[in-house]
Amino acid sequence: MTTTTHDTAALRTPTSGLLTASLIVAPLAYLAADSLYAALGWGDPVAGTVHILAAIAYGLVVLRVTAWLPATSRLAAVLIVVGLIGMAGNVAYGFDTIHVSLGDTALVDQSGAATIIKPLGLFFPLSLVLIAVAMWLLRHRWQVVVVLVAALAWPIGHIANIPPLAVATNVALVVAFRRDDPL
Repeated sequence: MTTTTHDTAALRTPTSGLLTASLIVAPLAYLAADSLYAALGWGDPVAGTVHILAAIAYGLVVLRVTAWLPATSRLAAVLIVVGLIGMAGNVAYGFDTIHVSLGDTALVDQSGAATIIKPLGLFFPLSLVLIAVAMWLLRHRWQVVVVLVAALAWPIGHIANIPPLAVATNVALVVAFRRDDPL
């Protein structure tokens, strides 16, 4: 992404460096998780572990994009709430994979309190949509299209367990979040 609207002095902090690194780490980690799922199955514990770490890294992506928005931005506030709920749901699905690998029933197949995993999980692709809106406002135009397509493909690839689509979605996010300019 080309960043021209950001205060460069504020971008050279350890925190901003960590958040910026998440733009690379999160999509690559999730690409690794979904590649493991594709190769080893949706109940693989290693894939579930990488999934959890990637989901946490995406929480940092939300904070990175939010930090680029004006301090008065309502979108930033909404993105933080939706993004962190999405991270929680995404992490829950990773733990569910580990749970299944131990021989237990998937939480998504349970009733009662276990059903919370479903709506929380949908907040992750919603956070991608909000990231796309933020990118539009920040004038990262081509990334908007890529992230929106990924946000729409995400639930299809993951809910329907379509490994090629899940992997392709992550490849798109790796491309969209790549850094081509130094901070």
